[in-house]
Amino acid sequence: MTTTLRPAEPLQQNADGTRSRRYQVCVNSRPVGAIHLATHPVFGPAVARILDLRIEEPDRRRGRGTVAALAAEEVARGWGCRRIEASVPAAAQEAFRLATALGYAVRNRNLAKPLADTPPVLPAGSRARPMTQEEFGPWLAQGVKDYAQSWIERGVPEAEARAKSERDHATLLPDGRATPGMLISVLEHQGTRVGTLWLALRDDGAFVYDVEAAAGHRGKGHGRTLMLLAEAQAIAAGERTIGLNVFAGNTPAERLYESLGYETTLYALYKPLL
Repeated sequence: MTTTLRPAEPLQQNADGTRSRRYQVCVNSRPVGAIHLATHPVFGPAVARILDLRIEEPDRRRGRGTVAALAAEEVARGWGCRRIEASVPAAAQEAFRLATALGYAVRNRNLAKPLADTPPVLPAGSRARPMTQEEFGPWLAQGVKDYAQSWIERGVPEAEARAKSERDHATLLPDGRATPGMLISVLEHQGTRVGTLWLALRDDGAFVYDVEAAAGHRGKGHGRTLMLLAEAQAIAAGERTIGLNVFAGNTPAERLYESLGYETTLYALYKPLL
């Protein structure tokens, strides 16, 4: 039996500058599923994304999804793409196993946890305050640099990573420190600045965009205190859940979040197209 992709629509040129196309997954011309392929709205036409891949239940576990994903890679190469990406919900373990078996690597994970009714108390000697305008400029410049470096270390070309970091920060903080829904705080311990926290209050729950223990003050529990501060601020704002993103390989952060009860909700994976 032969598994192939059959176009289900003309090639789409979308308003965000991407191209995309839906395909039927067919076995000997019989439709057994569907796949939706597009280029990336942030990284540009050299990066493809599998937006959806579904195989109907009677045809699952027969290698149809594997062949469809490989065929999608060939389509992406034909579009001139050098990399392909996919997002997989944590609950979809079969899809996750398929992706990793095909050579996709985890770049980052989204994690979340439900919030308690009562905010946690910070350890003795620790207090939080809003970041000042004088502190904001250097903090933002370093954040743009560090965020870009995280992408560079995980296979994104430097120019793409820097452009993404600058664009993301500009989009999220259009009014700087005064952007509505953004809480940017400094953690002090016994009067010394030991870390910073950037928390967003969103319609779908609170989200930690950045948490950083200051150099020279790491390994002393301040990272945990910053995360407790995030929960306290979120609960005070009436949020019921809190989430964050963690890059693969950041083992200390991954262990901290898991110890605090965060669970993976989504995997972001990528694969170079040679």
